[in-house]
Amino acid sequence: MNETFSGVYSVTSPTESIHHSFGYANRSEQIQNEVTTRFGIASGCKLFTAIAICQLVEQGQLSFSTSLDSFQTFDLPNILPQVTIHQLLTHTSGIPDYFDESISDFEALWRDVPMYRLQQLRDFLPLFQQKFMKDEPGSRFSYNNAGYILLGLIVEDVTGQSFTDYIEQSIFQPAGMIDSGYFSLDALPAQTALGYIDHSNGTWRTNQYAIPIKGSADGGAYVTVQDMGRFWEALFSHRLLDSSSTSVLLTPHVTVNDRGECYGYGVWIQRHATEEIYKYHVMGYDPGVSFHSGYYPKTATISVVCSNQSDGSFDVMKQIEAQIGERIE
Repeated sequence: MNETFSGVYSVTSPTESIHHSFGYANRSEQIQNEVTTRFGIASGCKLFTAIAICQLVEQGQLSFSTSLDSFQTFDLPNILPQVTIHQLLTHTSGIPDYFDESISDFEALWRDVPMYRLQQLRDFLPLFQQKFMKDEPGSRFSYNNAGYILLGLIVEDVTGQSFTDYIEQSIFQPAGMIDSGYFSLDALPAQTALGYIDHSNGTWRTNQYAIPIKGSADGGAYVTVQDMGRFWEALFSHRLLDSSSTSVLLTPHVTVNDRGECYGYGVWIQRHATEEIYKYHVMGYDPGVSFHSGYYPKTATISVVCSNQSDGSFDVMKQIEAQIGERIE
């Protein structure tokens, strides 16, 4: 284990359960991380958004071919109206993003738009609604946060609920995720880790001014490692979606690279050269947040790594996979 890792990891299977915690949830007060500590998971919760959409499709309130022109409440003058929900879910919509993860500094966004203004989904629209299309819809995979903002707005439009209320009621509650939620940075509940940004000179600061004040449809929920394990168990036991809808969610809809990486609806899918699925996984990175979690279908093993630093979870995940790989392969 990396000696500088701060966070919690868990590995569970039908035959065993391992949990370990490291570092501090609050460095100033020297409050240690515990197995029950809540952590931000950044984009790791895009899968929750995708499940919400699949639930509404299952109920007959939407279809995956429904296009943006079905929703008159969105002011998107330069975004093609024929963009479909399927394309938003698979990052193939071609719409402009509010943040390019490949070239941009996430914190730079908040120099012009104070992070505390992003209290609800509609607050994100001015960040991208006047921009022009990047690609022809359906032409290629390009990871896109704005697409998931629009999916969250669609959930709100169809249900009449706030997005976060819907997720907490329709996913967290039935999955037994009793300690998870979309918490505001200025009102974090007890046993929640503060996110830390470390500088090369040894100084650090919290991420309070580096990420949106409240999570939304593209990221920012808080979970415990136990709750994330409960989530995977609920998903694969069809307590969130029926078997048909679960199969659609977990279908490799688009190939991401030539190393077997694919994307379903809100979930990354890793395949072997034989086309056999090795794992379903989600991940998230923000300033002061790094997160990985995977479900390995061959052995029904679940891994969760939550960290309150900007990196570190990937290395721990790789160490876990090296340990359990003999059983998985």
